[in-house]
Order: sequence, then C-alpha cells, then structure tokens
Amino acid sequence: MEDGRMDAGLKRELEAKVFAGERLTREDGIALYESDDLAWLGGLAHHVRTQKNGDAVYFNVNRHLNMTNVCTASCAYCSFQRKPGEKDAYTMRIEEAVRLAKAMENENLTELHIVNGLHPTLPWRYYPRSLKALKEALPNVSLKAFTATEIHHFETISGLSASEILDELIEAGLESLTGGGAEIFDWEVRQHIVDHRTHWEDWSRIHRLAHEKGLKTPSTMLYGHIEEPRHRVDHVLRLRELQDETGGFQVFIPLRYQHDFVDMKDGKIRNRIQARTTMATGAEALKVFAVSRLLFDNVPHVKAFWVMHGLSTTQLALNHGADDMDGSVVEYKITHDADSFGTPDKLTREDLLELIRDAGFRPVERNTRYETVREYPGPDPDRRESPQPMRV
Repeated sequence: MEDGRMDAGLKRELEAKVFAGERLTREDGIALYESDDLAWLGGLAHHVRTQKNGDAVYFNVNRHLNMTNVCTASCAYCSFQRKPGEKDAYTMRIEEAVRLAKAMENENLTELHIVNGLHPTLPWRYYPRSLKALKEALPNVSLKAFTATEIHHFETISGLSASEILDELIEAGLESLTGGGAEIFDWEVRQHIVDHRTHWEDWSRIHRLAHEKGLKTPSTMLYGHIEEPRHRVDHVLRLRELQDETGGFQVFIPLRYQHDFVDMKDGKIRNRIQARTTMATGAEALKVFAVSRLLFDNVPHVKAFWVMHGLSTTQLALNHGADDMDGSVVEYKITHDADSFGTPDKLTREDLLELIRDAGFRPVERNTRYETVREYPGPDPDRRESPQPMRV
C-alpha cells in the first residue's frame, strides 16, 4: 500500500470479511486506517451499521451537570479543570446542583449526565448524597454519572472498594457510569496526556464490576492528538475483548480532541500538548467512525457526539458507521471551555429531528438504556427530489 491506496487484493479480502460478518484483526484495522478511500470505508461501515440498526438514528433528551471543576489532576489536554483557589474554580452545594437540575427538567428530560473534577477535599458522602437528592427531585430522569477515574478516586478518599462504592451509588439512583477517563489506553501515548492514576487496568476493572452489577455503560476514545492509528486500533480491541467477556457496553463514542485556543475567562492556555498537535480534520473523524464501527463488532451502537464534531461532520458520520447522536445538551462545559468552532450550546428536540432527517435517517428517541421512548417519521422522500437550500 502506498500513499493511502490499498492493494486491490487486500481491499477485496477485507470487503469479503466484512460482508461475511467475520471478525477483523489488528492488522486489518491498521490496513483500514492506511486507506484514504473514505467512500469505500464509509460504505463498509454503513453496511455494518445498517445490519445492526437499520435506518434508525438514536438520540436522547439530556443535560450535562458538572458539580465541580476543581481537580487534583492536570491532564495535558484538559481545559475544564481548575485548581483550588483559582478564580473560576467552583464546587456546587448539593442544593445548588438540585436547583440547577430542576431548571433543566422541561422538554421531557430523560437523562442527567454528571462528570466532575477529582476534588481533593470533598468527602465521599457528597457523591451518593447528591445522587439521592437529584433522584428525589427528578424521579423520572436517569442518572448517568461519574467516570471510572472518579470511581477510582472515590476508592482513595473513602477507603471502600469499587464494588461497595458502586453498590451505594446504585442504591442512591445511579443507572449508568459515563465513558470518560479512557482517552487512549496504550501507555506509549497515555503517559504523555493523562495525569491521574486510572489506567487500563483500573478503568477496565471498574467497568467490568459495573457490568457485573447489571449496569450498562458507554465506552470512549479521545483521538486526534499525539496518538497514531495503531494506538486507536489497540484501544478498540481492548474494549472489544472486554465486551466479549461482559457484554456491558452499549455504545462506543469517539471523542475528537479539542484545541484549547485560549480560555476566554482568564486568557490562559491550559492545554500542554497544543503546540505539537492539530485537531483531526473532518475526513479523519469520518475514518475513525468507519474503522471503529468495523472493528468493534460486538457493541450495538456508535455515537457521534455533535458538540465535539460540529453538525455537518456529525451528519456525515451517520453515513460512516454512527447510528446515535447525543441529545440536546445545554452548555457542555468540558468542550466549550476548549472549542472555538461555534457549536451551539443547545439543540432542541426539533433541531435534532431535522438534522437526522436531513441526513436521510429515521429519528428514534431513546432513554439511557437504549429503550425506545418514541419513534418519529423518517425523511420526506419528496424533499430529496428538489434542490434544497444549503444549511449553514
């Protein structure tokens, strides 16, 4: 293979494997990344996505709540974290978190997504108490909370095991962990970007425990920084192997690394790898979706998180293996503290329906467990016949 052109024989061989439903190998994954034939990659991934999910694109109505941005870690790529005493560091009292969550309740909210910094002094009890209070205030809303990194941090501050911690959090209302803290598992890359103690061994241990307790969880990969395609393949294959064992992952979410530019509030650049990185292009993003869908054959869904990819790339990702869009997020701080490409803070349910239909798919509203809440009509076939004004 030269200059991204794949040898015709290898192409036919990979195609045959995909259409026969055969599992792809590490070498296959690397070969797919070396191909620049995006239409071909997208077509293969779309075939797999259609076999698994038909013409449906799933979405949910969710809100993100970050109860504190104070964090002991200083991960190289992160713009969200603040140190204690920094000007815009904050930690919510539980009542304040509940008040904020209640204000988000309209529009038939089905999920609250909670991720925090690793706060050095907040007591462990704060976390189950906050879930309990949120669940009492919003009984019909699923609580998807905490990364495996946060659970690992709770072990340290509480002296309890992850198993005991998960039991308490489930009792308080936890329905799913979040998928964060994964970044890239390969140590060659990880040691340069991650500044906390939760690596593959603990991340996988905690998700395995969650799966054993009946929780379904998402999995993620942060791509487009200093990693190479082989690291992405390795990352996905580790998750695929864990999924073979537990079956507990519902969705894989490739997250595009964001350039920091300058944090608007204090003019600081917190991203320490900015000088030696560029963000992945739209074409690279689509390749990541396609190859991930082809390799991760035992996960039901692949999600394009529109806040991190922009709306056009997200619509294209739906034709490159993705079948899920995140919900109507309001103020997603972790990305909005970094990005500058003007993704809107919020999409309404109507906006999401229009985006999905415009890409040629049938919208299906789901809950955290991927159960169907409501199915909507697909695109109007007549609309495709006449030229449409370009959406900007």
